[in-house]
Parts: sequence; structure tokens; C-alpha cells
Amino acid sequence: MPTRSSSRVRKQTALAWLAAVLAFGWAGAAQAYRPFDGTDASVAELGTLEVEAGPVQWYRHGGSDYLVTPAAVLNLGFSRNLEAIVDFNPFVGLEPVPGERRLRLLGTDALVKWVLCRGVLQGERGLSVAFEGGPLLPEIHGEGRFGAQARTIFSYAWPALALHFNEQVDLARSGNIALFSGVIVEGPRKLTIRPVAELFAAKELHAGADYSALLGAIWPVSEAVTFDAGARLAREDGARAIEARLGLTWTSSLWTPTRAPE
Repeated sequence: MPTRSSSRVRKQTALAWLAAVLAFGWAGAAQAYRPFDGTDASVAELGTLEVEAGPVQWYRHGGSDYLVTPAAVLNLGFSRNLEAIVDFNPFVGLEPVPGERRLRLLGTDALVKWVLCRGVLQGERGLSVAFEGGPLLPEIHGEGRFGAQARTIFSYAWPALALHFNEQVDLARSGNIALFSGVIVEGPRKLTIRPVAELFAAKELHAGADYSALLGAIWPVSEAVTFDAGARLAREDGARAIEARLGLTWTSSLWTPTRAPE
């Protein structure tokens, strides 16, 4: 790989980890949902900015290697049951691919998640249900058109197990309808390092189907920061894909919600 690209990748990774270190000083309890492609039926607390960061991620597809760095999801709780979400994933090619730019910004979107039914994830009884939707934004050196996403999430947790089902329909940037169905499984939260897994299938009409299996772990090192790691095997666009994910989550309280007088 050219020296200039290598230097750029190292600088991006160093800045991302520096931001993470600084975050230890002002972060609150981490609640976000790395290292998965799906999510759970909860939202960031009102007045809280929640950052899911993937400073170091490696992805191999069709014989080509990429760094996804720094991948990020930003979640802002702007109402009791609502959060705004922004996603972006910079892909850095580690070797030239014909017809493909070395640096691409993919997976860009601006969404809203709304808790429709408050349940166990909100400290109440029963099933937690949420809806997540919004526009898929044009990618840089990827798909240059808008799309749209609509996802329903069902979550339930027991002391030894938590399940999160994701059912999604998209208007893909290609103009086709795309479907996504997945399940996330979490081990006991009392464990210091919690084992997790995710299975999903995705199908874009008039195109191929994708199948993915992820095994990983979530490690809350303190009330402020949670680390995560995962290894994913998949079949995407008819080719084998392998991905290693390593990241962290932290939160920042931007403002303190005011309480109504009693």
C-alpha cells in the first residue's frame, strides 16, 4: 500500500483513540449496541449524546482487504422515547481494486428511533418495541442516490439471556426494495465479559442475498466506557466476507432534563 495512504490511516486511527481516551473524563453510562449490524429496542437518555466508535476494523471481501476506520454511530436522545442517529463508515482499500476508489464513505444515513412500547429495556415489564427509520444518504464514491429505511425491533431480556429481533425493509440507493431479518443474542449481563452473537439474512430484489454470522463479546470496563469485539463470517454478493470488529461506546450528557414541579 502506498506510504501516503498508510500515513493517513495511522493518523485517523490515532485521532479516534485519542478522542476515546479523552472521553473517559466526561462520559456517562454506555448504552449503545456495538458490534452488531442490528440494534435493540432502546434509545439514548434524554439530553445524552451516545457515541459508538470503531477505530480499528478489518474487512475482507472477494479477495480485497479494507480498513473501516473510524466507523461511527452517533445517537442523540432528544425526547423521552426518541433518539436521532447518524451513521458513517469510511472504507480504506489496502490495495488497488479496478474501478473502485481507495477511500470511500459508505453506510451514510440519518435516522430516528422511537420506542413504541416501553418494556424490560426501559426498566418496565413486558416486550420492548421500537421503530427506526429515515433517509439513506448518498455515499461518497459509493451509491450516489438517496434511499430510505424502516425497521421494527423487538427486545426481551431474562437474567441469563436477551434477544433482539430486527425486521427491516429498505428502498435501497439502487432503487430496489431490500429486506433484512436478524436476531441478536446476549449472554448474562452479570458476567464481566458478556458473550454475544448475531445472525442475519438480507436480500435486495433483483440482486443476490447476504447471510451473516457474528460472534463477539461486550466488556463494560466501567460505568463510563464499554469495549466490544466481534468476528463476522458472511456471504455477500456471491463472495465470502470476513470482518474483525473492535470498538468502544461512551456517552456524554449535553444537558440535564428539567423536571416538572410536583
